[in-house]
Amino acid sequence: MYVAYILHQHALHLSAFTEEWRKIPWGNKDRDLQFVGDYQPHNEALKQQRILLYGPTSSGKSSFINSVDSVLQGRVTGRASADAIFQGSFTRKFRTYKIQKGGPGTFYPFAFTDTMGIEKDTNKGACVDDIKLAMSGHIKDGYNFNPASKISEDDHNYNKTPTLNDQVHVLVCVVSATTSNILSAESVAKMREVRLAASDMGIPQLAILTKIDEARPDVKADIKNVYKSKYLKEKMEELNVALGIPLNCIFPVKNYHSEIDTDDDIDTLILSALRKIIHSGEDFVNNL
Repeated sequence: MYVAYILHQHALHLSAFTEEWRKIPWGNKDRDLQFVGDYQPHNEALKQQRILLYGPTSSGKSSFINSVDSVLQGRVTGRASADAIFQGSFTRKFRTYKIQKGGPGTFYPFAFTDTMGIEKDTNKGACVDDIKLAMSGHIKDGYNFNPASKISEDDHNYNKTPTLNDQVHVLVCVVSATTSNILSAESVAKMREVRLAASDMGIPQLAILTKIDEARPDVKADIKNVYKSKYLKEKMEELNVALGIPLNCIFPVKNYHSEIDTDDDIDTLILSALRKIIHSGEDFVNNL
């Protein structure tokens, strides 16, 4: 048993860098909280940045929304419905989540829009055309995704005259680090189609790599090992190659799921991603 333990520790050592390959301000989350709290769009016509999440089913899109909400509320929350055992996409409706800031009726100037997960099979998961229309602001909150066909212009949830506030300002791909080969070829094809449409619109794109604690036991033991993990770096590089998203726009995070209290190190990773998202959305709107 002792020999097995030694071999396990040796394997972990071989799978890790001695230094962090990306520097992150551990123990300084207050700086990022201050930035998020102070942020206001420079464009007065914009009330809230709209951040659209997309990606495979069960990748942690809803959980990421809950995790950002938890960081900013200072307590673990669960407003966006997520399910640990449901096979397929638990999210069925197109829904936007505002995050409360201070008293009731006051919100941060950014909001997250959740979508049905993408699946490899035809006529399953979110329709790619719906995601494209959502980026242009043509889909209203409450729309029920139909995997077989895109929304009709006659649908009461179709927005014929979208404004700046209806449009998407940042597109975020969410993928689980536990996926053995990151993505199937079919899923990649669908997500590349979404990404190319966003590129045509000039919408900035980032990626979130979730479930890093489930993918690596050394990261589960200490979240600060995230940027020492060779495995996670390889997963980020695979995502970079598969979708073409730059490596400096891919952020590994651990979502809150079993915790009952927030944790400074988990918060630091989430805030690092959120800060980049906000900067990207602000640049996009200012360049319109």
